[in-house]
Amino acid sequence: MRRLAARGAAGDAGEVAAPAADSTDCAQGRSPRPPRLIDLCAIWDPGVFLHAAGWKRASGTARRRLNEAETLSSVREAQVERLEAARPRRPGCRERGPVLRMARQQPPPWVHTAILLCLLSLTGAIEIPMDPSIQNELSQPPTITKQSVKDHIVDPRDNILIECEAKGNPAPSFHWTRNSRFFNIAKDPRVSMRRRSGTLVIDFRSGGRPEEYEGEYQCFARNKFGTALSNRIRLQVSKSPLWPKENLDPVVVQEGAPLTLQCNPPPGLPSPVIFWMSSSMEPITQDKRVSQGHNGDLYFSNVMLQDMQTDYSCNARFHFTHTIQQKNAFTLKVLTNNPYNDSSLRNHPDMYSARGVAERTPSFMYPQGTASSQMVLRGMDLLLECIASGVPTPDIAWYKKGGDLPSDKAKFENFNKALRITNVSEEDSGEYFCLASNKMGSIRHTISVRVKAAPYWLDEPKNLILAPGEDGRLVCRANGNPKPTVQWMVNGEPLQSAPPNPNREVAGDTIIFRDTQISSRAVYQCNTSNEHGYLLANAFVSVLDVPPRMLSPRNQLIRVILYNRTRLDCPFFGSPIPTLRWFKNGQGSNLDGGNYHVYENGSLEIKMIRKEDQGIYTCVATNILGKAENQVRLEVKDPTRIYRMPEDQVAKRGTTVQLECRVKHDPSLKLTVSWLKDDEPLYIGNRMKKEDDSLTIFGVAERDQGSYTCIASTELDQDLAKAHLTVLADQATPTNRLAALPKGRPDRPRDLELTDLAERSVRLTWIPGDDNNSPITDYVVQFEEDQFQPGVWHDHSKFPGSVNSAVLQLSPYVNYQFRVIAVNEVGSSHPSLPSERYRTSGAPPESNPADVRGEGTRKNNMEITWTPMNATSAFGPNLRYIVKWRRRETRETWNNVTVWGSRYVVGQTPVYVPYEIRVQAENDFGKGPEPDTVIGYSGEDYPRAAPTDVKIRVLNSTAISLQWNRVYPDTVQGQLREYRAYYWRESSLLKNLWVSQKRQQASFPGDRPRGVVSRLFPYSNYKLEMVVVNGRGDGPRSETKEFTTPEGVPSAPRRFRVRQPNLETINLEWDHPEHPNGILIGYTLKYVAFNGTKLGKQIVENFSPNQTKFTVRRADPVSRYRFTLSARTQVGSGEAVTEESPAPPNEATPTAAPPTWPPTTVGATGAPAATTEATTVPTIPSVAPTTVATTTVATTTTTAAATTERPPTTTSGTKMPESAPDRQSIWNVTVLPNSKWANITWKHNFGPGTDFVVEYTDSNHTKKTVPVKAQAQPVQLTDLYPGMTYTLRVYSRDNEGISSTVITFMTSTAYTNNQADIATQGWFIGLMCAIALLVLILLIVCFIKRSRGGKYPVREKKDVPLGPEDPKEEDGSFDYSDEDNKPLQGSQTSLDGTIKQQESDDSLVDYGEGGEGQFNEDGSFIGQYTVKKDKEETEGNESSEATSPVNAIYSLA
Repeated sequence: MRRLAARGAAGDAGEVAAPAADSTDCAQGRSPRPPRLIDLCAIWDPGVFLHAAGWKRASGTARRRLNEAETLSSVREAQVERLEAARPRRPGCRERGPVLRMARQQPPPWVHTAILLCLLSLTGAIEIPMDPSIQNELSQPPTITKQSVKDHIVDPRDNILIECEAKGNPAPSFHWTRNSRFFNIAKDPRVSMRRRSGTLVIDFRSGGRPEEYEGEYQCFARNKFGTALSNRIRLQVSKSPLWPKENLDPVVVQEGAPLTLQCNPPPGLPSPVIFWMSSSMEPITQDKRVSQGHNGDLYFSNVMLQDMQTDYSCNARFHFTHTIQQKNAFTLKVLTNNPYNDSSLRNHPDMYSARGVAERTPSFMYPQGTASSQMVLRGMDLLLECIASGVPTPDIAWYKKGGDLPSDKAKFENFNKALRITNVSEEDSGEYFCLASNKMGSIRHTISVRVKAAPYWLDEPKNLILAPGEDGRLVCRANGNPKPTVQWMVNGEPLQSAPPNPNREVAGDTIIFRDTQISSRAVYQCNTSNEHGYLLANAFVSVLDVPPRMLSPRNQLIRVILYNRTRLDCPFFGSPIPTLRWFKNGQGSNLDGGNYHVYENGSLEIKMIRKEDQGIYTCVATNILGKAENQVRLEVKDPTRIYRMPEDQVAKRGTTVQLECRVKHDPSLKLTVSWLKDDEPLYIGNRMKKEDDSLTIFGVAERDQGSYTCIASTELDQDLAKAHLTVLADQATPTNRLAALPKGRPDRPRDLELTDLAERSVRLTWIPGDDNNSPITDYVVQFEEDQFQPGVWHDHSKFPGSVNSAVLQLSPYVNYQFRVIAVNEVGSSHPSLPSERYRTSGAPPESNPADVRGEGTRKNNMEITWTPMNATSAFGPNLRYIVKWRRRETRETWNNVTVWGSRYVVGQTPVYVPYEIRVQAENDFGKGPEPDTVIGYSGEDYPRAAPTDVKIRVLNSTAISLQWNRVYPDTVQGQLREYRAYYWRESSLLKNLWVSQKRQQASFPGDRPRGVVSRLFPYSNYKLEMVVVNGRGDGPRSETKEFTTPEGVPSAPRRFRVRQPNLETINLEWDHPEHPNGILIGYTLKYVAFNGTKLGKQIVENFSPNQTKFTVRRADPVSRYRFTLSARTQVGSGEAVTEESPAPPNEATPTAAPPTWPPTTVGATGAPAATTEATTVPTIPSVAPTTVATTTVATTTTTAAATTERPPTTTSGTKMPESAPDRQSIWNVTVLPNSKWANITWKHNFGPGTDFVVEYTDSNHTKKTVPVKAQAQPVQLTDLYPGMTYTLRVYSRDNEGISSTVITFMTSTAYTNNQADIATQGWFIGLMCAIALLVLILLIVCFIKRSRGGKYPVREKKDVPLGPEDPKEEDGSFDYSDEDNKPLQGSQTSLDGTIKQQESDDSLVDYGEGGEGQFNEDGSFIGQYTVKKDKEETEGNESSEATSPVNAIYSLA
C-alpha cells in the first residue's frame, strides 16, 4: 500500500504507529499521530476502551461525541464495515490491533461505534508544505478563501460589494448565479468583477436603484481540476422607513393605574434600536416602576403624579443610515386625589399611601396570561421577559422548574424584568417561570422554552491529497434539530447526475475512494440543511505523483556540547510516501535503536552525545519514483566549566580584593567572561580591573559589598559561579585575638521543631547557627501558606538573639510552614530549612474587608470595591463576600449578591444617587461580624448648566477678578469639583505681534461665586468662558466674555551681549524684549566698575526704543564692569538682565623661582566667589613652590608688599613634610597659589586606583569641591579670586573620614591700593609728552611736503588726456596753475610726494568713504577724497581748502 506524506522538523504530518502503551499520550494531551487522529484522542479518554465501568469515568465531551456517533444508521454502519472488510489492512491499523483486540474482550454497546469513528478518520490526506517552490509546482483544484456573509445587508448609499476570492493552480476563473440562474455580468454596465478575483462591484454613481439587485447570489470558482462554490449569499438593501404621521391625544390615566405606551416602530432592515426620550431630547429615567420592554413599548407598573412633568417620545435609530426617527410625543394627564406634588413625598417610606393611592396585587402586563412558549435556536441568546403592574411596584424573580438557572450563562436585565441566557444549548430547554410579588400578594407566569438547532458541524469535510493508487474518504457529518439532510455535489453538480466513477462509493455522509488515479481529481460539495438553515463545505480530491524532495538546506553544520541531547532534522516530501533512513559517515546500517531514535518526521535524536558521535550523517528518502538525500555534519564540543570558582571574602575598607574565575572551554569556541553584581550587570569602573580569569577591586568601599556572579559563556553553553563580598569598616587595633578575626553573616538556624500544638498557637524551637564572630542580635520568623499565596514567605514576628524558642500566635484555617533567619551587624543569614506544616482549625471570619467604596464608572452604574482579605484573616475555606446595597433616601429592601472577587458592579442606577453599602465576609464556617455601612454614589453625568452672569473686573495688567452666579445643585449631576475658567489670548494691542491662542484654564475648587485669574499677558485682548466641573467632566460653556489687559512692564531684553574688542572699549548689544507688554519708550542701562570688593560710582544711561547698541570707554584697563539693562514702557521699567565684562588679560604665566625658596602665600581681600563647582584643569608641569608677581619689573616690590600684609594665620601656605603614617592617610599637602589659580599636591599611602576630592572654602564661606581621578597630581584650582583667603583639605572619595589637615592660603592681588596708578607717575607723563611732541613734528613735516607736491590737475574740457609722454609726468611732479587747473581736495600723495596714477588698479572710491563723487558733462571727475564730503561745487580757478584738522595746521603754517 502506498501513501502520500509531507513531513517537517516542526511536527508530524504523516501517520505514526500507535502501540497499546501509547494510549497514555491521549490522556496527557499529546499524540505522535497525524492531525486527523488527534480528534480521536478526545474520545480515547482514560477508561473509555476498558470495561463498562470506564463509561462513567469518561469526560462529558467524550460521552457526548459517542452518543452522537451512535445515532448513525445501521445501514450506513453495515456498508462501511463491509467496505472496510474488503479493503487491505494499512500498517497503522495493524499496529493498533492489540488495542482493538483488548477492547473486543468485553465490548460495551458503544465500542463498535468508536471503532467506526477510528476507521472513518484513517485517510491518507496531508497538507502540502508551505515551501513556495513546491506550492507553485503542484496542481491544485480551486478553494474558496473569502466570501460575503450569507445574509448580506448593504447600505443603499454605497456601491454594492459581493466578495468571492479563491486560490488554485492554475488560477481559477469565476462566474455567478442570481436566484439560481446564470448572471451575465457583461450585459449590465453597472456590474463589474475585480481583476484576479470573483468579487462583484455594482456601481450606482451613474444612477440606478439598489433594490433592483436584491436576490440570492452564488459564486463559482473553476479551473481544469474542478469547481468550488460559495455560500448562497442573500443580498438585501438596508431600509429605514419613515414613521407614519399621526396625531396623539393626551393619555388620561388615574394615579396608581398601569400604563403601556406603545412604540410600534416602522419595520427596518435591520431592525432599529428603540429608546425613549422627551421631546426636548432628555432621556426618560427608567427604574423598577418605569421601564422599556424588549418590544420597544414603555411600561408603567403604576403611574404617579410626577410622570406628567414630561412628555414621552419613542425614538428609532437605524444602524446603516445612522439616522434617528422620532415619533410624536405622548402627553400624560394623571388624575389624582392629591393634586399637590410635594417632592418630599418621592422618598417617603410609604409613598403610595401618602399620595392616597390604593394598593393592589400584581398582574402581568407582558406577557399576557399565566403561560406562554418560546422557541430559540442553539447558540443564540434566550431572552425571557416579564413585566408586572401593581401597587407597590412588584419585584420580579426567576426560576427554572426541575433545576437551577445556569449561573455561568444567565444574566438579569431591566431591573430583573428580563432573563438572558447566552449561547443556548439543548440543556437549557424546559419550563421557566417568573414570580411577581409585593406586599399585597404574588403571581407567576410560566414560559415553556424549546431549543431547536440549525445544522452545525460534527465532521466538516477536508481537502484530500492522495498519491496514485491511494485510498481515502471524505466525511460530512452534521447535527441539528430537526436532523439535517446531507446532499453531495461534485464540481457544483448533484452527485447523482455526475458521470459514474468506479473508484468512488457513497455511504450516506461518507464518500470512499479506492485506488485513486489522476483522473479522480475534483471538488466535492457537502450541503447539509434543515428548516432553520444550511451548511455548505467544499473539499477537493487531488492526486499527486512526486519524487522525494528534501525541504531543508543542504550540508548543515550542527555543533553540540558533549553529553547533551540533540536532534538532527531532515524534513522531506514525496508522493507516494518515501521511506527514510539515516547513515553515519556514508557506511554502516540504518541508524535506529540504542542511543539513536528516528522520528517519523525525519528527525534523528541522539540521546547523549559522545565524542565518537562526531561525523557526517546522511538521511536518504526513497519511494518508487526515486530518492533524495541530505547531509548534516555534527561537531562535538567540550563543555564550558569554571574549575576555580570565586570564593566568599570578607575585606576591610580600602583594601584590594581579587575574585578568581578560571574557565576551561573548547578552544574552537569564543569564550566571553562577564560579571554580575547582585544579579545586575557590573559596571567596570577605574577601581576595577577585569581579566580573563579574575576580577580585581582596588580600594574596596561599602558600596562594593554584595554578591558577584562570574558567567563564562560561549555561543553553545555557559557556566556560572557566585561569591559574596563583605566589606568591614575600619576597626581599632584589636586588643585580643578574637577581635582580630573577620566577622561574617551568621549561619542559618537548623532543626526547627513544632511543639505545644494548640488551636491558635504553637511553640517553635530551633538550634542557632554559628555567629561568625559577630553576636546574633535578632531572629526573624517567617511563615508560608499554600492556599492564597503558595511559595511566598511573610514575616510573622521578631525575637531577640538570646532566645531559640518562641510561642507563635496563629490564625484559623491556615496551613502554616515556618522558617527562621538570624541577623547580626554584618547581615542576615540564609533562611533555615522549613519546618513541618501545621494547619489550624477553621472558624467564621472575625473581620470584614477594609476600604469598601462605591463609585460610579459610568453614569448608570456603581462599582463596589474592597480590599480582599488575606490568608490569615480568611479563617476558613471558600472565602466569599456578601455585598448588600440600597438607595439611601428610599430605605428600600437590601439588594444582595455573593461575590468571590473584590468588586461588583451595580447596573441601571440613577445618576449620582447615594447608596448604603455593606460588605460582609463569609466562609464555610459562617459569616463574619455585621459590617459597617458605607455611603457610596452611583455614576456621575456631565453637568447640565453653565455659570451665568459672569462679570469680569480688571485688577492690573496681569490679573482679573471673576464673579458668577452658581448653578443649581440638581443640574450638577454629580459632585461639584470646581468652577473652571477657560481663557485664551485673542490678540495683542501691538500691531504685527503674533500671539499664541492656546487655551488656558484656571480652576476654582468648591462651590464658590468668585475667583482671580492671574499670569495674564498685559496689553492684550482676551476671551473667557466658564464651566462647572464634576467627576465626569465639564458641563456646557457659558457665554464668551471679552476683556482687555492694560499696559504693563516689559520682559527683559533678549540676547544681551558684552564684548571687549580691546582694552579701551566695551561694546554692548541687545535685542528687543520677547514680551513688550506695551509700547516701549526706551531702555535704561546702569553700569558700575569693580575691582575685587571695590566698587565705583554707578552710571545710568537712557536710550531710545530703537537703539540696541552702546559703547563704553573704560576708565582704566584693570577694572571690570557690571551692566544692568532693562526696557521701559509708560508703566515703568521691566525685568532687568545683568552681565559682566570679561576679565582683562593682565595675568602673566607663572615663572619658576629658585628651588630653595619655601612655599609662599600672598594675600589680599577678594570678591565673593560663585557657588558653582570648580572645574579641574588637566595636569600641568610642576612649578617651584612660590608665587611671583605678574610684572617682572615689580617682582620684588609686590612680593614684599604681599608678605607684609599677610595675616598671622597664613604665614605658611603648606604643611611641612611629615613622615608617612602606618595606616591609610593623606599628608604633605602643598599649595602653589597665584592670583587666579593654585596648584595642589599631596602624599598618601592608598592603593592604586583610589579617587580623591579637593575641598576648598573662600572667606565668604562658599565651599567648592573638585573630584580627582587616581594619580592625577598636581591638581590646578581655577577661577580663584585675587587677594582672597582660602581654606583647603584633601580626603578620600570612598571614605570622607580619611582626610588631610586643613590648611590656609591666599591668592596674590592683581590690583591693590598700594600700587600707584601709572597715569599719575611723573616719568610716565613726561614720556607721553615727549612722544606727543615727536608725533606733532612728524605730522607738520609730512604736510609741508604734501602742500608742495600733493595736488594734481584735473583738465577740464580737453579732448586729449594726459599721456605718459608729458614731461611733467615723467619727472614725478606737476606745476599748479590757478588758471588752467582746478585742484582736487584731499588728493593723496606718496611718501616721496608723487601722485598715484589714474591708471592704477585702485579705485577712486577706495580713497574716500562712500565714493560719492560727481562727473561733469565731459566725463571729468570732480569730488574730494575726504571723510566728510563737500556738498557744494567749486567754480572758477579757486583752489578748495582742506577740511581736516591737519589741513588746518597746514593753513596756519
